[in-house]
Amino acid sequence: QVHVVQSGGGSVQAGESLRLSCTASGDIHNINLMGWFRQSPGKEREAVAIVYTRGSNKFYGDSAKGRFTISAAAANTVHLQMNSLNPEDTAMYYCAADWMGILTMEQQWGHPDQYKYWAQGTQVTVSS
Repeated sequence: QVHVVQSGGGSVQAGESLRLSCTASGDIHNINLMGWFRQSPGKEREAVAIVYTRGSNKFYGDSAKGRFTISAAAANTVHLQMNSLNPEDTAMYYCAADWMGILTMEQQWGHPDQYKYWAQGTQVTVSS
């Protein structure tokens, strides 16, 4: 079993930055992908950024490209640096983890139903 815990988040003004962190514990040999999804009321859960913790592959959702940076501090710890935040980034952010083969990863990294392990979520609110 894998247990995922996240930290960070909060309320900021537009243009400011936030950093999210996520750590997996337990059977961490069962994971090689970690990252974040987000969900706003009435919207589907969308992929923000995912990192392959055993290599250098990083995947970004369109909303995150150029503003957010994901990094793997260890095989079981990842960070998401979010810069130039805007009100459209307001959402509940969830850290997710799982194992995928390389080919599957390239195609399925952004699908939330591909991840078994989830953290509790943290609210990010950006005011204009």
